[in-house]
Amino acid sequence: MELDLVMISDKADPPVCKIMDYQKFLYQLKKKQKEIKANAQKIVVKEIRFGPNTDDHDYNFKLKHAINFLQEGAKVKAYVFFKGRSILFKEQGEILLLRFAQDLEEYGKVEQLPQLEGKRMIMVVSPKGTKKK
Repeated sequence: MELDLVMISDKADPPVCKIMDYQKFLYQLKKKQKEIKANAQKIVVKEIRFGPNTDDHDYNFKLKHAINFLQEGAKVKAYVFFKGRSILFKEQGEILLLRFAQDLEEYGKVEQLPQLEGKRMIMVVSPKGTKKK
């Protein structure tokens, strides 16, 4: 009949085997894995850039966008970019990011506190609760 003896589960006692077409078995296995991968949730990271002297209007505008991103289920990576000598105002950048985190408290939780990496001070906020679509 040109069928193969295929071991389904070797961990069971006694091991489970089936007589079937091995190529068909491999095809179905691949198909299942592809389906699982398609249903897996993809993490989206949105970036929001600030300057150390970002004004209130710009700050509020970016805050609204961050709230929308978090409600959609995306992570928000907020960073303050220091140009030239503005690196002297590290404290200002940290205060700005902490204020940002405080304003986003009801929409998401801080995953990574403000951290200076080169000329950028980075903070990551992940969504909390359910998503709206």
